[in-house]
Amino acid sequence: MGSMYAAVLFIGVTNGSAVQPVVSVERFVSYRERAAGMYSALPFAFAQIVIELPYVFAQTIIYCSIFYSMASFEWTTSKFIWYIFFMYFTMLYFTFYGMMTTALTPNHNVATIIAAPFYMLWNLFSGFMIPYKRIPIWWRWYYWANPIAWTLYGLLTSQYGNDNGPMKLSDGDSLLPVKQVLRELLGYRHDFLGVAGFMVVGFCVFFALIFACAIKSFNFQRR
Repeated sequence: MGSMYAAVLFIGVTNGSAVQPVVSVERFVSYRERAAGMYSALPFAFAQIVIELPYVFAQTIIYCSIFYSMASFEWTTSKFIWYIFFMYFTMLYFTFYGMMTTALTPNHNVATIIAAPFYMLWNLFSGFMIPYKRIPIWWRWYYWANPIAWTLYGLLTSQYGNDNGPMKLSDGDSLLPVKQVLRELLGYRHDFLGVAGFMVVGFCVFFALIFACAIKSFNFQRR
């Protein structure tokens, strides 16, 4: 779980931060081109969203092919595809989140400042440092609203959620199936895997839509 958590957080934040200056420069170029009547705001936003899809997919394939074998995960078609699926949409929602914060702010420097606190909160409520069952009940709503939490949920349950192999507990004597440990200690259920997949796709769509609306609605051009 630690390797999954570290990879998701590091690669995700890197993607989100790297795209911000690119979007900022392209946005100000688009102001001039839109003023000349070359295209409107929404096609420009749609093009920026679409161009990220193959790039992030290539990034995902390269990363997953290397990491999956190094982590010694079980080589089954379904588990490998699920791993690629969750990593692809995770990298996408981080990328779209970086684009969204840039579109909502005057420049990428401000966008970085706005994005940072949310990265911190996503990290805190991801379910890694503090498992879901140990989070105070009045804060659990944020766990379910946290994209990283859904990513870790999907990655772990797709790899180990149906694993009946024995796992020794911290007392050194007790043995429980891996899937039971996930359910009882971390609150991860294998039958929730489809919901986790739907949620990571939903976050991608949500951030992309806000980005497109912000590009259409806000104009930070200095006159």
